[in-house]
Order: sequence, then structure tokens, then C-alpha cells
Amino acid sequence: MKVGDRVRIKSPLTLFNHPKHRNQPHNVEGMEGTVAAILSDWKGRPISPNYKIVTAFEVEGAKRPFKAHLHEDELELVG
Repeated sequence: MKVGDRVRIKSPLTLFNHPKHRNQPHNVEGMEGTVAAILSDWKGRPISPNYKIVTAFEVEGAKRPFKAHLHEDELELVG
């Protein structure tokens, strides 16, 4: 997986920071987005984050893309 790849959330996943469902549990399984970043260093120092893939999702009616930090096991490449 690399930055710019189109991905889909393949497993049931509940998030509480979805723009249209703020502070409420929302299942985001099946949402498609793009890989915005893969976290591997911070200020030049290597890091090992648990959820290193930052994925951006376009949500209708939202001011900006909704971003989530995900694990590679939760995503699959699209087409």
C-alpha cells in the first residue's frame, strides 16, 4: 500500500469521529477513500505507530475530507 492508493474498509469498524455522526458510534465498513499518508517517522526520528495508515474519505456535506488512522488489516485495495 502506498500514498494515493484507493482503499476500502473491509471489516466492521466503529468510529466516533465521523463528521455526520459526531460522538455517536458509526460503522464505517465499506467506505472508500484514498491513502493520505503512511506514518513512519516524526521529526526525523523513526516511530512505530499501531495505526500508521492515514486515510481520507470524502463525505457529502462535510467541509473537508474525513481522515482516520487505520491498520493495514482493516483495508483492502480497490480496483
